[in-house]
Amino acid sequence: MTARPDDSAAEFDCLVFIGRFQPPHLGHLAVIREALRQARQVIVLVGSAWQARSLRNPWRYEERLRMLRSAFEEEENARLKVVPLLDALYNNDVWVRDVQRKVRDIASPEHARLPRIGLIGASRGQSSYYLALFPQWESVSVPLVEGISASRIRDRLFRSAASAEDYLSTHATHDLPPGVVARIRTFLEESTYGQLVEEQHLLDQYRQAWAQAPYPPIFVTVNAVVVQSGHVLLVRRTAAPGKGLYALPGGFISPHERLMDACLRELRERVRLKVPEAVLKGSLRGQRLFDEPHRSWRGRTLAEAFYFALRPEQQLPQLKPVKGGDHARWVPLADLDPESLFEDHFFIIQDFLGLPADFGGR
Repeated sequence: MTARPDDSAAEFDCLVFIGRFQPPHLGHLAVIREALRQARQVIVLVGSAWQARSLRNPWRYEERLRMLRSAFEEEENARLKVVPLLDALYNNDVWVRDVQRKVRDIASPEHARLPRIGLIGASRGQSSYYLALFPQWESVSVPLVEGISASRIRDRLFRSAASAEDYLSTHATHDLPPGVVARIRTFLEESTYGQLVEEQHLLDQYRQAWAQAPYPPIFVTVNAVVVQSGHVLLVRRTAAPGKGLYALPGGFISPHERLMDACLRELRERVRLKVPEAVLKGSLRGQRLFDEPHRSWRGRTLAEAFYFALRPEQQLPQLKPVKGGDHARWVPLADLDPESLFEDHFFIIQDFLGLPADFGGR
């Protein structure tokens, strides 16, 4: 248990720690315990809070919240404020504003004196990146706990059930607190775990196919953001990765194809959208490259997205089902849910439509 600092001796009123905690490990706990030692209150901001499950983000916010809470005593938890953050991958200003607002609302003093706020993190370079985004807060660096990596932990867990059990039985105590180990064991019994293992196998096959390439491959894809009368056109994926999730219509470009032509072809082939090509071209309102390095499970994948704003009509354009393909439908903007959208597709829509970080009541 971390000793509570005397109010008059505490160096900070509040320390802020930002991370994804996929999963929370002993390195994370070392940072939080140091924050509890130095500050009266600690705010833990959990990133990627409403992302769809993936190999990079396998646990939902509520699951990570329970994992984090399980690692601390009651008195420590009383000084911990754990808050979710919705990413804004392509707009740092939106994300920074969300962080600032959350910290301001939690750390507002009950008296006139301005609170002393700091940003705490392990000295890995990421903390200096955050410091550049929040120059109004002091920076507190904590030594990195060597040998612990969330990505390596996930790699051990999602190879197979046998690999996961071997890791949890032999090595997990060096990386994870007991409460997190217990919750991961429960997670291994859920159907979601099996789907992620399947995606890991697909990813391994994908990487093997390119193993002999002289350079790491960079893929180029297109996506269509088609909006009409408060609805956006989406397809529900019928196969892994992302089976059951909604996605923007799109796919890989052909070798001798221009980007716009590839996008229009995907709309014809994937959703059979009953809108003349000339009307689509006349409805184009934006075009942008989306290049977040971790945006796709395949590896480095660039997506050129086209935003089509169709004229409002009494009826939405018809969609003809494609045999054996993904299922297309018009989704009301109010029903968009980041947890149900594939890869970064929510953020692509967010970027074109100017949706706020807390869109949908988040």
